[in-house]
Amino acid sequence: MSDVKLSPKAVFDYFHQINAVPRPSKHEEKMIEFLQNFAAEHGLPCKVDKTGNVLISKPATPGKENVPGLILQGHMDMVCEKVSGLDFDFEKQPIETYIDGEWMRAKGTTLGADCGIGDALAMAILTDETLEHGPIQALFTRDEETGLTGAFSLKSGFMEGKYLINLDSEDEGEIFVGCAGGANTTATFNYTREALPAGYVPLRVSVDKLTGGHSGDDINKRRANANKLLARFLYIVWNKYDARLIDIKGGNLHNAIPRDATAVIAVPNADKENLRVDFNLFAANVEEEFHVEEKTVKFTLESEQNADGTMPEAIDQKTARGLVFALQAVHNGILEMNQDITWLVETSSNLASIRTNEHQIVIVSSQRSSALSSRENMSNTFAAAFRLAGAEVETGDGYPGWKPNPNSELLKITVEAYKKLFGKEPLVRAIHAGLECGLFSEKYPGLDMVSFGPTLSGVHSPDERLLIPTVQMVWDHLVEIIRNIK
Repeated sequence: MSDVKLSPKAVFDYFHQINAVPRPSKHEEKMIEFLQNFAAEHGLPCKVDKTGNVLISKPATPGKENVPGLILQGHMDMVCEKVSGLDFDFEKQPIETYIDGEWMRAKGTTLGADCGIGDALAMAILTDETLEHGPIQALFTRDEETGLTGAFSLKSGFMEGKYLINLDSEDEGEIFVGCAGGANTTATFNYTREALPAGYVPLRVSVDKLTGGHSGDDINKRRANANKLLARFLYIVWNKYDARLIDIKGGNLHNAIPRDATAVIAVPNADKENLRVDFNLFAANVEEEFHVEEKTVKFTLESEQNADGTMPEAIDQKTARGLVFALQAVHNGILEMNQDITWLVETSSNLASIRTNEHQIVIVSSQRSSALSSRENMSNTFAAAFRLAGAEVETGDGYPGWKPNPNSELLKITVEAYKKLFGKEPLVRAIHAGLECGLFSEKYPGLDMVSFGPTLSGVHSPDERLLIPTVQMVWDHLVEIIRNIK
């Protein structure tokens, strides 16, 4: 990074420091310590709650004590995804970045700009000595990506301010004033193992190198879900052959569109070549269906055996059949568009991950909607499919949406500042992804909020990248807003 001019320098310097700190979701201890040291170094009051949320305060400049308080907010954890085969330990190694034209990327991993660049912007504001301002606080929440844990546990009275700017959005020039709520639904099959019939051959079926992405922001971009593609083929196999299931896994995070999935199956040796023909035809059809978004998708069918040369045992056929049929039946992707804002996704579901352990198969899905009743219906749809198949199903408590405030004073200030700086209207919109603002609005009912940030692409995947020029634009916008809070 040092040989490339990045502006604002302070923001990118802090982002570089943040990316040297391992911070997987639920393992943010090093990031908490980093923020505490940062506050102490600059003589800024800092407190940490029982969950690990960090709040750093900056007193008002003289004469500005009566200006309404502003809270800058981001989350300290990052999604940890890497390309297949890369040897990388997110709990120990720093993120390695490089410049690709106007973009910043990481070497084989997620970049951590979600929400590291928002955190860096807040840190730069906290240490800027040239800016006149009222009271400012920066809130860094814990475990946003896998459960909104920090926002859920935040106590009323922990932070103080009239306005809050969430710095966790991903499209410069767009100001977000609402978001979807969501919940995770998990299905669990208990199974037993049984010997393969004589004359069966094990085969590994894989789908990988898909685009992936954020299951909220990118759900409308017609990107394929690896788990659903694998399920489609397995359903064909189970309807045509006397197949057995040995193992299945796919996806990783509840809020990421799965990029890869694999299953080990077995069929009679006499059916092996016919199944290969079916697989090649299926792969060709899928490549045509997704030829715009999934140009690198890879399909693999190969022989499989235990490392010691013995034949593997299969998952009992009743469980395997129920699983395959439920995976085929369950909805994935957009269910409904918003009736009032026609371009906005209202309700969706993401078949996020499948894992097989010694005695169980666990399927995790994520449902989102700006209408609670529709989200509950989507969760119930998933639950019904898997209960019919014999699984135990549980839906989590979920998190609320954030309802737009048409009378927001902060929104007016934010829009006017943008128009003054850039000579054009920003796009004011809601987002299908979840933001912590929904939880803040429950615990701080009078809090006036907006969300914006620099442009990111490919978040929650190793393709994540940050459009460098937009960081300066967001910085200028943020500074202008602070100057105009009277």
